Amino acid sequence: MTARAYAEQVKIELADTWLPLIYSERILKMRTRSYNFGALHGKPRVEIQHTLLGVELNVGHRRLLCPDLATARYLAVFARVGCQDVAVPYDITKVSLLADELESSWHRMLLLADYKAAERTEVFRARIHGLLIAKLRGEIAAAGAGTPVPEFKQSTKQRAQGT
Repeated sequence: MTARAYAEQVKIELADTWLPLIYSERILKMRTRSYNFGALHGKPRVEIQHTLLGVELNVGHRRLLCPDLATARYLAVFARVGCQDVAVPYDITKVSLLADELESSWHRMLLLADYKAAERTEVFRARIHGLLIAKLRGEIAAAGAGTPVPEFKQSTKQRAQGT
């Protein structure tokens, strides 16, 4: 079997927990704002650090200040994938749960790829990982990053229509 076939098997087996599916079906359906990582070169090292100023997400040589740990965890998944732009939920109460789901999907994908190709060489498994990550990046980029500023509904329930 080829590395592409292994990667496709992993995607099929993940089904509803496939990371781009979570992104397009759950995240993009809610009110979001877009976030731009800037230029990410190669496979940057992603690390979350707690500092005196708050939580930072280190992506390669860049330090990104995050409002809380949940947002840092959420963005870290997309930084590992190498996405340039992503949608971030505007409702901060949803970010933690989504970060859990995205992290689980990410780790499950890598573990499943390693399990499926256990008898193969380390180089072959790394190729499968690379193919999966490229597939994630492409599908997330195709889904888009949402609007730069969240949309706000102009009408309210408090005001009666026509008055």
